[in-house]
Amino acid sequence: MFTGIIEGLAKVEAIEKENSNVHFTFSSTFTHELKIDQSVAHNGVCLTVVKINGHQYTVTAIDETLQKTNLGNLKIGNEVNLERCMSANGRFDGHIVQGHVDQTGIVTSIIDNKGSWTYTIEYNNKLGNVTVEKGSITINGTSLTVVDSKDDAFSVCIIPYTFENTVFKHLKVNDVVNLEFDIVGKYVARLLGQNK
Repeated sequence: MFTGIIEGLAKVEAIEKENSNVHFTFSSTFTHELKIDQSVAHNGVCLTVVKINGHQYTVTAIDETLQKTNLGNLKIGNEVNLERCMSANGRFDGHIVQGHVDQTGIVTSIIDNKGSWTYTIEYNNKLGNVTVEKGSITINGTSLTVVDSKDDAFSVCIIPYTFENTVFKHLKVNDVVNLEFDIVGKYVARLLGQNK
């Protein structure tokens, strides 16, 4: 389980295809703290560390993961948000994040508010996911609060610290982002759907 509080950025150092799988090699400032078989969220996608070599480590994404996330768009030199699993005695600063991306969305607007940034994301609402104002959403692994909710879009505001320390500083209009919707909202939507 994760909390959506990003610990740092990882840089793509190598990409190797093997059949339908892709092996990503990253470098990070805390690679020396990682262990083989450890779960780490990359842009919100939970992946298992399979190899460590100095300051670099490797994870493998299977075809289903590549189809449902933005990882397949990564290129050497790109950065991703990084979060290790929550420790049992850690503070719960974000919200419950599983590291299982529900779907992707598209950045349709970025507004510089001279002290914060407002990002608007559109998504396919036919997949049954919903947002609510002041509810939680995870974008590329970052726990955020929805400030404007529509049927197929929502907005979030990004403070300077989050902007500078996550991949939000790299995002542009039309970029694809990973979305994990609030787990409570998903269960409520599922239950309401079953009662129709």
